[in-house]
Amino acid sequence: MTSPGLPANFDSVATRDAIRDGSLTASDAVSEILGRIDASNPEISALTQVFHDDALEAAGAVDKQIAAGESPGPLAGVPFTVKANICSREGVTDAASKIISEYRAPYEATVVERLKNAGAILVGKTNLDEFGMGSSTENSALGPTRNPWNTDCVPGGSSGGAAAAAAAFGAFHLGSDTGGSIRQPSSYCGVTGFKPTYGRVSRFGLLAFASSLDQIGPVARSARECAMALDAIAGVDAMDSTSADLDVPDCLGALEGSVEGMKIGIPKEYFSAGIDDVVREHVERAIDTFRELGVTTEEISLPHTEYANPTYVIISGAEASSNLGRYDGVHYGHRTPAPSDLIDMYSRSRGEGFGLEAKRRIMIGTFVLSSGYYDAFYLKAMKVRRLIRNDYEEAYKKVDAVICPTSPVVAFPLGSRLDDPLKLYAVDILTVSANLAAIPGISFPCGFTDDGLPVGAQIFGRHFEDDRVLALAHAFQSATDFHTRMPPLAGTGGAGS
Repeated sequence: MTSPGLPANFDSVATRDAIRDGSLTASDAVSEILGRIDASNPEISALTQVFHDDALEAAGAVDKQIAAGESPGPLAGVPFTVKANICSREGVTDAASKIISEYRAPYEATVVERLKNAGAILVGKTNLDEFGMGSSTENSALGPTRNPWNTDCVPGGSSGGAAAAAAAFGAFHLGSDTGGSIRQPSSYCGVTGFKPTYGRVSRFGLLAFASSLDQIGPVARSARECAMALDAIAGVDAMDSTSADLDVPDCLGALEGSVEGMKIGIPKEYFSAGIDDVVREHVERAIDTFRELGVTTEEISLPHTEYANPTYVIISGAEASSNLGRYDGVHYGHRTPAPSDLIDMYSRSRGEGFGLEAKRRIMIGTFVLSSGYYDAFYLKAMKVRRLIRNDYEEAYKKVDAVICPTSPVVAFPLGSRLDDPLKLYAVDILTVSANLAAIPGISFPCGFTDDGLPVGAQIFGRHFEDDRVLALAHAFQSATDFHTRMPPLAGTGGAGS
């Protein structure tokens, strides 16, 4: 039974408001989410760590502050989780990898610190593809996460744990997006996932996969919840030199404005062959809904789209090869027992500690950075990246945003693509360009297949127009109910259930 004052879908904004007006305590909110997790997480494995005692203690402290007439912060008592590649003082930051399975961060990520300072309460950490490398959350040393809409299917990846948690339990969850890792699983799990403009949110405390592409962002059932979370975590950070020293708009407040008169571009390359008919059909209906809201549309071209995926694979692999070089069994992490010499220790520690997909991407990256291949692969990929960014800059001279499917397919069966990496990489073809161009993007549910699997649409915006992207998604959600639908495996029941 849901706690009195708490919405059945565990909407984070409504939860915040209920705690503010006294109809709900922080302890009740945290007990409710923990009860939902306890009831359903064993079946889907969205969370790999749950901080029962720490969360309840923090909630009790918030309630005492409220009772004393103090202000515990704008998000007082609101529960959240973080992906297990984001540092927190609670638990381990293992990135779902054996090589750092027991790593306890000596510091906290800026995003976690800001949410806690706002009064939000960390209740757990979510599963992912190892170090964020994957599109299905099957490449986890801790085992796969399952989709709450159909547990025989993947939840997407790499933030599959966050997306599955949002669908099954409600609340908001922080993921990371390197090539679509927030948006693609949000599409598969029927929730809303937002990738901010690169530099809008600090990456300090995020274990790096590909530093020029990685970005932390929120996953929740609605754009409104994502906006609330973004307002709390956005802004320049002295600990991250790539964070932008720009004013941060009131994203939650921006949702109240009208989208009438805005123009959305429809890129012909994103509706071509390779997109499942059911996906195309639902996204086209979503475009019709925007037209009914007073938004105009125009067909545009993003001519370098076909090069986005190989460009992403080369650049992300190169940066992964560099970033993951620090995990060598020397200072921390997995070290092979009884090595014969130093070289044996390095090679065996890394060979035993990294999973197959991480090894594959490290090897790709090491190859493209090697002598004789740097210019042919990495340097050329960087030039193509500039061309992809130019495509969007040209498009934004004519339109305010771009709309397209999030993924060419809906959630696929567990294990069905693991033996063919290229087939798995192909599900990212519609998301990677936003990371290469450093623009904001959001995925939101726009329909369901006859089998009950969600379909997602995504919107891209201009650099640092994160508020406008969120406003468009919110306008759509105000006119539809797709984001309110809960999967068959939605945890309910409250504390102790």
